[in-house]
Amino acid sequence: MSLNSPEPEEKGFFEKVKDTIEHLWEGTKDTAEEVKDKAADTFDSIKDKVTTEKKTVANKARAAKRNGAAKAKTAETKTHKAATTVKAMADDKVKAVKARAAKESASIKKSGADVKTKAASKAKSVTTKAKTESAPAKSAAPKTGKASTGKKATAAK
Repeated sequence: MSLNSPEPEEKGFFEKVKDTIEHLWEGTKDTAEEVKDKAADTFDSIKDKVTTEKKTVANKARAAKRNGAAKAKTAETKTHKAATTVKAMADDKVKAVKARAAKESASIKKSGADVKTKAASKAKSVTTKAKTESAPAKSAAPKTGKASTGKKATAAK
């Protein structure tokens, strides 16, 4: 009897387990490589999307910054315009008040001059009246003086 039989040898239990483990190992390696490739592809696509989003966000940030600066400049311009308008109105009011004060001052000076001239003319008329009234009194005073001298004269007679 020979040890070599023409029929294929049947594998034992451990050999079957070993073949199964090798098969699982090879399948797992292939699956791991596929997962690794898919993960790299997914990572690259996500990276591209993030880069695009990052650029978009940066552009939006720049646009927002420009809009904010433009709004601030517009607000500053409006404020400056309002301040200029208020200042112009205040200057106009000051000029109007000064003009009215000058006008009233001139009218007061004029009325003061009128009062002064009226007082001077009244004083002149009173002085003239007093002189005219005192003139007969002066002329009457010497007569009374003669009358008193006349008593002496009568006493002398």
